[in-house]
Amino acid sequence: MKFKSLSLVVPAYKQEKTIVTDIKNLNKTLSTLPYKYEVIVVVDGFLDKTYQKLQDLIPKIKELKVYGYEKNHGKGYAVKYGMLKAQGDVIGFIDAGMDLDPSEISVALDLMDWNNADIIIGSKLHPESKVNYPLWRKILSWGYRTLTHILFGFNVKDTQVGMKFFRKKVAHDVFSRIVIKRYAFDIEVLTVAYQLGYHKIYESPIKLNFKQGSITSLSFWEIVMSMLWDTIAVFYRLRIVHYYDR
Repeated sequence: MKFKSLSLVVPAYKQEKTIVTDIKNLNKTLSTLPYKYEVIVVVDGFLDKTYQKLQDLIPKIKELKVYGYEKNHGKGYAVKYGMLKAQGDVIGFIDAGMDLDPSEISVALDLMDWNNADIIIGSKLHPESKVNYPLWRKILSWGYRTLTHILFGFNVKDTQVGMKFFRKKVAHDVFSRIVIKRYAFDIEVLTVAYQLGYHKIYESPIKLNFKQGSITSLSFWEIVMSMLWDTIAVFYRLRIVHYYDR
């Protein structure tokens, strides 16, 4: 698949301290690629000065588009919001905060092209990945990965990295059906893709430097329980009521 344009969605929640630097670095990386591109930042709630700072950045980066809304809804909601507005031949998303090195985007896009893939997902478990990740996160990831493999039969090793790319039709087909707004939306995305017959999914190496200071009002265990609840809800919609077939 030869593609000419890329849309990259960046969900942003209370990122006023780093968002300008993050978007400048991301734009610098994308400007070296042989594609037309747009960067779509979705500000998930007007809770600090993230939106204002991005507005000031728009005149300096012509490829930048900024959307936002008053109330915080969650990362899944923000990603869906941006993905359904994107128009690139390939549409992807990457987490704000730049724990993930954007230099690996080019590798993911090459894999998309070479394999005529439906979806490319970043993977901590790819043999070429370079990951600075605490042990407790590794244990948690292993447990959740095992659970989702049992429930959904995924043949990918890592479902949770915040960098994924989709062919345009795949993105619009999948994200128009997404319900989850917060923590388990990556699982729902892959579940819907599988259910719709998009099985050409490949994993791509990443460079990850995990930062402890994730901004959230929830405790660690509240996040874990919310992820488990959302995951069970995806299983219910998939296997019991066949919601994703509609």
